[in-house]
Amino acid sequence: MGRFLLLLTCTLVSNYLHPRRGADAQSMFTIRDISISLEPEANVMRGTNVTVRCEALVSSSGAGPLSREYTIYKDGVTVYTKTTSSSSDLLYRLPDARVSNTGKYKCKINIEGRKVTSEAKKLTVTGLSTPLLHLNNAVVSEGEELTARCTAPGETGSIIFYFYDDSKEILEDRVNSNQSEVKLRFNDVGIHKMNCSYTVLVTPFFFRSDKSNTVTVSVKELSITPVLEIFPYSNIYEGDRLDIMCTVRSLMADMHGNVHLYLSRGTQLLSRGDTNVNHSMIALAKDSEEFECRLEMGNVVKVDTKKILVTELFSVPTLTISPSEVFQREYMTLSCKSDTFASERIRRDQLTYSLDPPESLLIPKSTGVFFGKALLYDFNYTCIAQAKGIRKYSRPLTVRPKVTVSTPKISVVGSAVLGRPFKVLCKSDIGSLPINYTLLKDYDQLSTAIVKMPLEQALFTVTIHQPGEINKFMCEAKNSQKDAPLSKRLEATVVVPLSHPTLTVIPVLPEIAEGDHLFLICGVKGTPPITFKWYRDDRRTPIFTTTTDTNNTDYQIQALAKDDSGTYYCEAINHAKNVVRSAPVTIVGKVERVDISVWSERPPASANDEESSTVSNEPDVEYTEVVHPQPTDPSKAPRRKGTETVYSELQNSSHGADEHHGYGSVEYADLNGEQHEMNHYPVEHHNCQDLPVPVD
Repeated sequence: MGRFLLLLTCTLVSNYLHPRRGADAQSMFTIRDISISLEPEANVMRGTNVTVRCEALVSSSGAGPLSREYTIYKDGVTVYTKTTSSSSDLLYRLPDARVSNTGKYKCKINIEGRKVTSEAKKLTVTGLSTPLLHLNNAVVSEGEELTARCTAPGETGSIIFYFYDDSKEILEDRVNSNQSEVKLRFNDVGIHKMNCSYTVLVTPFFFRSDKSNTVTVSVKELSITPVLEIFPYSNIYEGDRLDIMCTVRSLMADMHGNVHLYLSRGTQLLSRGDTNVNHSMIALAKDSEEFECRLEMGNVVKVDTKKILVTELFSVPTLTISPSEVFQREYMTLSCKSDTFASERIRRDQLTYSLDPPESLLIPKSTGVFFGKALLYDFNYTCIAQAKGIRKYSRPLTVRPKVTVSTPKISVVGSAVLGRPFKVLCKSDIGSLPINYTLLKDYDQLSTAIVKMPLEQALFTVTIHQPGEINKFMCEAKNSQKDAPLSKRLEATVVVPLSHPTLTVIPVLPEIAEGDHLFLICGVKGTPPITFKWYRDDRRTPIFTTTTDTNNTDYQIQALAKDDSGTYYCEAINHAKNVVRSAPVTIVGKVERVDISVWSERPPASANDEESSTVSNEPDVEYTEVVHPQPTDPSKAPRRKGTETVYSELQNSSHGADEHHGYGSVEYADLNGEQHEMNHYPVEHHNCQDLPVPVD
């Protein structure tokens, strides 16, 4: 701890004690403190003598004086600097303080490069002097210039002056002095009461003074005036000629060259001149506005206005179409008519109508009636009504010819599966919306869909129970009063779900022996393409899969071996996505003495077996055994005659079940002599490359 205090003491001495230069090089000093104070106090009234005192406490060794540099800051800006060798306090005086002296003051001392700054002290001066207003003339003519001067006695700083006419601010002037002098002109005749005020800006605050004394100004009217004349002024109809004159009355000789006249109707400038303006025009209904004759002479502005009323010769025509909806190249009628006209000025037959543009290809049928065919595209028509040189245009009528709906096409969305709901789409290639699509079955209406938006579709949900029903559906499309075109009959492949699966074994079960070429033929009823899968011994992975466009196909075992013995079954699936499974067949291939016994056995079906779909009405057969004498040498076995038939039969229990079953049954294998030869001559196995790609 003692070592730390010693180190700290050495550091402080190094920072605050400095050797003096010159003869007394060994003298040292330190600035112990510096402070600032405001006298008599920090908050004073305007006119108070204020002193800013800067007091520095400096310790030094040696008898020689130190050179001290003082700096006084106001709001961060240097306002006073002094260098002295005296140790007395530095005094910065603010005699007769003003609001502009308000701010934060700081003091800084610099001795031979060592600088220390005091804390800030805020001085607030309140109170502003009352401004004084002076005018160089109390009586002027309208537009005549006078000089106004506003003074803020004794104030300093950045000042903004404001001038008022009858308490309404008319001018603002920002200066860096306590006086503002401006030029004013009055256009309003009469007595004007003027005064002024000012604001002293002491960032970021504003200090506002009271208003000055009031000075009265009398503004006299000039004798010069504008005159507006319109002939005729009443009982005016469209087509009548108007003569308008804008002149100056009491124009004095010394005013020539300084006067300007402007003749206007509403916001439209009709003409201009110096001493008079003449203008002629044909009266229109829109001329029922205010006309103005405007006189400008320097800043003096005088106006004379008149408003006329122009009676319509005829009303603006309206253009209509019949029928309201028209189709391409169909006949239409356009009618143009002015609802009212001034019968005291014109006859009805004097009012003529025409179409614009002339190339509209419509033929006049009668007065204001035009007849012809609609175009293939949108077209804008305008009607022109005319009489006595007056032309009036109707609002444009856009004719958008509709497109007649084309004969619709009917199709199936996805697949049509027998007995299941599927979607039917009815669509026309062209036709203006909205279109009503109606689905029919043998001309009987089933449902209607309205297509209003471009991306909408007319979809109908139907279900059929016979494949032939698909061709009974048609649809019609309608978007007008015309007869609706009818589509062709619906043509689509109806997917019949699979049923009646069967597994046929060749050779028949009793004749199977080791070495035989075995065929397991799987067949179903339903719509191809069909994916067939063969399974063995309840394995989850099929031993063979193929897809075909026929209702049956086979899996072959080239040379039956003892290891091929087991229980086989097949499954099938098509686009209807229903899986059907055949009944299982047990294959046993073996040689026993001179006789061979082969049988098939089916385990009794469980009532909960979801695989079962049909039950035969025939009596139960647990197995069928067929025994044929066989020589010891199989190659010397006698050939069977062509009429000999060998078969195996596997039947289901007939305990009250329907004869249709999901498993089907093992079909009869009817072998004549040629079929029997199949068992003894090699049969080529199907090449999978010739079959459709299998579907799991």
